[in-house]
Amino acid sequence: MADLVLTKTRIQAGVWEGVLTGADTPPDITVTHNGQEIAGASLRDDPDIEGQFRVFVPIPQDLLSEGVQTFLISEKASGDRLASFTVVTGQPLDEDFRAEMELLRAELDMLKRAFRRHCVETM
Repeated sequence: MADLVLTKTRIQAGVWEGVLTGADTPPDITVTHNGQEIAGASLRDDPDIEGQFRVFVPIPQDLLSEGVQTFLISEKASGDRLASFTVVTGQPLDEDFRAEMELLRAELDMLKRAFRRHCVETM
């Protein structure tokens, strides 16, 4: 199969929408959330551009809860990930993101020191 490219266009009325290119016929796609397949995704021929498909993924209301929810869109036969989208609900997560960034910076600094020490020792 050709290289498929799925580009998000918008989320409106609880439906993620995108444009799929790189296929002559509509491929079978799957949408998952936390490893569980989500039903309802559909592809339609784009009436404006031949060989392009419009993708619609309804976001299940029962999956929206406090925090960050990530959905993966994949080509079913190969399992190749075509796109993903994230929905954040609830309280602002600024402090969580800042804490995570601080942790990542600390780990990066630790790795830089270890790499430099390794370079010095192996020379």
